[in-house]
Amino acid sequence: MSETPPARTPTPRRVLAGVLLVVPFVVYLAVPSYAKVTPKLAGFPFFYWWQLLWVVLTAVCIGVAHRLTRGRGGAE
Repeated sequence: MSETPPARTPTPRRVLAGVLLVVPFVVYLAVPSYAKVTPKLAGFPFFYWWQLLWVVLTAVCIGVAHRLTRGRGGAE
């Protein structure tokens, strides 16, 4: 009973997925670049709304990276 190995994801897609996973990490570590009060958005200092924005963007980056590495097939 020979099983075929799972299809490998093409290298450019894997590289892009890796970049998408590293970008939020780098942004979160660059605290001095966003540790400020202005500009305010709806009364929130820049520091807080920037972090909240990146929480959402991180979820998007992880989702896109997952789609890039898992392909478009059905249930896997």
